[in-house]
Amino acid sequence: MNKIIINTDGGSRGNPGPGACAFVISDEHGKQIAGEGKFLGVCTNNEAEYEAVILAFEWVVNNLANNLPENIAFKADSKLVVEQLSGRFKVKNPRIAVLHGRVRVLEKNMSEITYTYIPREENYQADNLVNQILDLQ
Repeated sequence: MNKIIINTDGGSRGNPGPGACAFVISDEHGKQIAGEGKFLGVCTNNEAEYEAVILAFEWVVNNLANNLPENIAFKADSKLVVEQLSGRFKVKNPRIAVLHGRVRVLEKNMSEITYTYIPREENYQADNLVNQILDLQ
């Protein structure tokens, strides 16, 4: 597998409040490969956004370990997470720094990774998963 596109989203109702994260993975032709989410308990929106990236990376490591993609294109509607993971913004919050570090460890086994900001309307699949999970709580 050459390339996968991973849309991630996270959210909390209350900020902080009950939170959830989700991802949707597609191949380079747009065919959906996987989609998953989880309830996080009380967290901030930014923490939930990072947890979505971590959950997606863990899925890739656990399910594609024998055939890791050469290129992973993350797309997220969190400007903060995209800019921090791209190295353009500093990580100042200690709780975010821990999550940022977890992402960096997961990145080490991968080849080329990009992070791109997209508007929420373009991230509807991951956003819908997050809201479905939160609605069940």
